[in-house]
Amino acid sequence: MRLVPAPAGSGIVFRRTDLDNFEIVATGRNVAKVSYATSLMRGSVLISTTEHLLSALIGYGVDNVIVEINNLEVPILDGSALPYIRAFEETGLKQQRRRREYMRVVKPVEVRDSGKFIGIYPGRGYAIDYTIDFPEPIGYETMRVDLAEGDYARLIAPARTFGFKEDEAMLRNMGLIRGVSDDSAIILSRKGVENGPLRFPDEFVRHKVLDLIGDLALAGRRIEGHVVAERAGHAMHTALVQQLLRDRSSWELVHGCDQVAEPYKTKAAGHLRPVAI
Repeated sequence: MRLVPAPAGSGIVFRRTDLDNFEIVATGRNVAKVSYATSLMRGSVLISTTEHLLSALIGYGVDNVIVEINNLEVPILDGSALPYIRAFEETGLKQQRRRREYMRVVKPVEVRDSGKFIGIYPGRGYAIDYTIDFPEPIGYETMRVDLAEGDYARLIAPARTFGFKEDEAMLRNMGLIRGVSDDSAIILSRKGVENGPLRFPDEFVRHKVLDLIGDLALAGRRIEGHVVAERAGHAMHTALVQQLLRDRSSWELVHGCDQVAEPYKTKAAGHLRPVAI
């Protein structure tokens, strides 16, 4: 996979270099299937497991980029967004002349399903409150973070994906986790973490926040508002995006520039110089 510069206003575009450079725009309208990962499809061409890369791009402030990839699954790397962040920091960003366009939420939008919930509300910044409640050994965890404070790289990006060892065969049969090893996910059994230690005591909920940021990137713009999620997942994340896109009265477009904290204060919204990952 290679990330290359894109003109202002391009957004995030996946390009299948193995299929005559066929392009799929990262938007909720191209969501194909959502279960244990978020996949995009246009025509018969698929890109799977997009959420970690999309999360890193939004979290770091990359608005315009072409993602060249020669297969259908985005590399899982270490199961977090941290390798992407390190690559972004190494190559740097270029500020573009066009101001960043935000989707400012002006009225509540909610999705509910069997005791699970996700909603987005008007608010300053990009605040997220996420609660999970999984069977042991994960249990109940909750986290609040605001991306406008510039803490994505420190608080969210290092959190790894996780799964139970007993589900591995099922996931591989679904065409997922093709590149997974013990170095690319937190592996769980009913007894606990099989390949610890954890990077954070609450790494599980932090990774769900990471996933949410990536899935909400499919709105096509950085969001200004307050997201609340309880026991949600990819399906509900993307359902919220699709409901937002359908209800044009729930948001307005605004323009501006982020004022973010270290280590980003010298890095403005823009596109990347080429970087191979």
